Formats: sequence, C-alpha cells, structure tokens
Amino acid sequence: MDVILASASPRRKELLGYVVPHFDIIPADVDETLPKGISADNSAEFLAVKKAEHVSALHPESIVIGSDTVVIVDGEILGKPADEEDAYRMLKMLSGKVHRVVTGVCISNGEKKRSFSESTKVEFYPLSDEEIRAYIATGDPMDKAGAYGIQGEGCILIKGIEGDFFTVMGLPAARLKRELASFAESIEKGLL
Repeated sequence: MDVILASASPRRKELLGYVVPHFDIIPADVDETLPKGISADNSAEFLAVKKAEHVSALHPESIVIGSDTVVIVDGEILGKPADEEDAYRMLKMLSGKVHRVVTGVCISNGEKKRSFSESTKVEFYPLSDEEIRAYIATGDPMDKAGAYGIQGEGCILIKGIEGDFFTVMGLPAARLKRELASFAESIEKGLL
C-alpha cells in the first residue's frame, strides 16, 4: 500500500525515511485554527488528524501520515513565529525554562484512522538578548514551532531533554514505526 506524508517539512521527510523506504509527499492545505476550549496537550494531535483526514479524503487507497508539533510553555502554545519579533518573544519566554514539545501523529486509510501524541521536556539555558538576536539572524527559527530547531543551530540553546529527541524534531519515528505496523496489521485482519 502506498504511503503519503501530509507535510512539507524537510525534517518529517527525513525521519519518515527511516520508517518506510518509499512514500509520496502531499502537504495538507488546512486551516490550522484550533477550536475554542481544546487543551494545549491535545492541539497537536487535533491538527495531525485534520491534516491526515484532508489528504486521506483525496487518496483513500493510501496510508496517510499527518503530523503537527507544538511547543507549550507556561500553558501557552507556541506555533511557528509570524516574524522576527515574534521569534524573539518566544525565545525570551523559553529562556532558562523547561517547556514541553508535543507532536501529534495520525495514520489514516480512508475512513480508518489511529492517532497518538508524544511529549518531550526540553530545558533551555538562560539566553541573553544578544544570543537570541544572533540565533534569529541565522533564519533557523522562522519555520519551526517555538522558534527553534533542536537539530540545527538551535542545539546551542538547549541544556537538556527528557524524552524522545525525534518528537522535538517533529516526528516520533520509533513509535510511528510500531504504530504503523500495528495499523497495517489491523487493516489486514479486518479489525479496523
């Protein structure tokens, strides 16, 4: 069965390549506005399901993988920064604190679907304004939730992590591999 990644993220593309050898990329063009009252913890999985369902409706014969990542600090969801000042605001909020990165994933095949979330704690070193501005000047934070990438130049901001590194990168590859195998087996046995 064909596999489709419903994301244009180069990081997710790289990580999914470790899970399945061949797949297509069809980014989901969906409204990412969260409904009122949704918890921060459920927001990434909600968006992952929305993305997977959108692409799966167009390609019901394929297995579609949707994913979304949010950074949560002091109860606030940090998505991708709108501009450099927004990136500065986010990085200032994260400076010297522990925050959580939640990545939601949805595996879909037509009407059948399974979703899950993984959460990892990340601690930042205290950052000076100069450090924050220098990092923003690299351009690295602009397309990433929370305005940083753990796998890029943002690695110099991080004091430690507790949990799955790849969840912070945007796709919990080890769990996805197991969930995908279980999902495919359930379809084969007619359990879904």
